[in-house]
Amino acid sequence: MIDKEKWKNRIRSLLTLDSHPGHISMGFAVGVFISFTPLFGLHSIMAIVAAFVLRINKVTCLTGSWVNTPLTVVPVLMASYQLGEAILGHRPEKIILKDLNWSYALELLESHGAPILIGSSVIGFVAALLSYVVLYYLIVRFRRKDETLNYLTEEMEETGEDLE
Repeated sequence: MIDKEKWKNRIRSLLTLDSHPGHISMGFAVGVFISFTPLFGLHSIMAIVAAFVLRINKVTCLTGSWVNTPLTVVPVLMASYQLGEAILGHRPEKIILKDLNWSYALELLESHGAPILIGSSVIGFVAALLSYVVLYYLIVRFRRKDETLNYLTEEMEETGEDLE
């Protein structure tokens, strides 16, 4: 059973991180972009590396990389393939998923890799932009309800830096 209180506390802890709302949102957005790449099994590693290289929030980047779950992978892959083929000006072939295992997934990526990569990049970019805007809005709105958090957020927005 889903523990709503536990999830509320997790979301609240992300919204109240001691960091600029843009910094938190950017970390999450980069993680969301990574989650849409077809490099399954490497999303968490890629998110950690990206967070260090880009100097963004590591917690939110890792969290964002888990947005595309095993339940959504197949529909996202199919949409990515079709979008990629449309961008390349090709007519998409009909893909029949006969088995969900690593060898078949690698075979699929080998034969249709370019359209999948192009389509997933576009979908990931759009999802990242949307997640940035939504999370930034939620953080600022949530922090306005608390006088101390609101003051810190305003000061962070004025200086553009995190408060230590």
